[in-house]
Amino acid sequence: MAGRILGMISCNYNDDSFGQLTAVRSVASMPFGGRYRLLDFALSNMVNSGIRTIGVVTPYQYRSILDHVGAGKEWSLDRKHGGLFLLPGSIYGPKGAHCSFMLRDIIKNMPFLERAKSDTILICGSSKVFNMDFRSMFAAHEAAGGGITMLYKKVNEATAKDALYLELEGDMVKSMTRETIGEANCFMDCFLIDRKLLLDFIDWYQTFSHIDMTEIMSENLENLPIHAYPFEGYLGQVNNISDYMRCSQDLLRLEVRQELFGGDAKIRTKIEDNPPAKYSAQAEVRNSLVPTGCVIEGTVENSILFRGVHVGPGAVVRNSVIMSKCIIQPDALLENVICDKFVKIGSGNKLSGTEARPLVIAKNSDI
Repeated sequence: MAGRILGMISCNYNDDSFGQLTAVRSVASMPFGGRYRLLDFALSNMVNSGIRTIGVVTPYQYRSILDHVGAGKEWSLDRKHGGLFLLPGSIYGPKGAHCSFMLRDIIKNMPFLERAKSDTILICGSSKVFNMDFRSMFAAHEAAGGGITMLYKKVNEATAKDALYLELEGDMVKSMTRETIGEANCFMDCFLIDRKLLLDFIDWYQTFSHIDMTEIMSENLENLPIHAYPFEGYLGQVNNISDYMRCSQDLLRLEVRQELFGGDAKIRTKIEDNPPAKYSAQAEVRNSLVPTGCVIEGTVENSILFRGVHVGPGAVVRNSVIMSKCIIQPDALLENVICDKFVKIGSGNKLSGTEARPLVIAKNSDI
């Protein structure tokens, strides 16, 4: 069935809670895990599930997405038939995770839907970190007779303030809420919908195009077959700065890295050729991710570095995320800090945040 599924990834939303990290980029193109972008997870999951036609709804600030995905070569989407389509989003997309699937973005890209021969569409957001083969979900959707199937994960505690939670009766969705306590069914910003039903949504709500797709579903729970499908693996929710830091730190756990990156279903990303990381005799690295192109002469602990980072002699980087081409000069100290790309930290500077509120250094800063 996977070959008959059309994929759409919604990237046309932003969130002020990321501060300087989303000043010049969308949430979807935020760097993550030393070499990836958040968009890579939704895009790779679709490709690994056999989907060969995927549309990415781009935001107003689309340059970083275009630079990253290009023609889709790394995802085997540079094809004559199907492939990767960069779709225009409505100008100035909504802010906040509450509006991830605006109907006006669907309406704006009606030609993409009308030309497709697919009867079912998989629509995903771009701020969730997980690795999944969707084919079992496709089979469950078909067995249930179609309609809508929403992907969810049962969580022990509903801690994500911007998440949507589902109340279930069997595998049917009975209600949706933003507020809940204790064990809950967290919607993963991913759902299957019959193409005909999506066109009906457009017909019913086209005069209210600012509405979010999940709002339409919530208003029609009694009239539509809306099923839920469970996901059992690791789910990282990146809805704000503290979420970003927490999910980054999760990558330092072996079991999380193995699930996300160690299986046959690879998370793909843009390839860059760099020399291996170089460590001086004085370098000390503990429980950290250090990719190619880095030069480590100081101490790195419990941190995620990106390509081309230089940590000078005597410098200490602890519990931090340091993005590409940053330079940490000798004897500097960084703790609970997120450095955007091309940041230069001068010798002897001491910068620190907290675990709940990490300090964010804007791109191209010289401190």
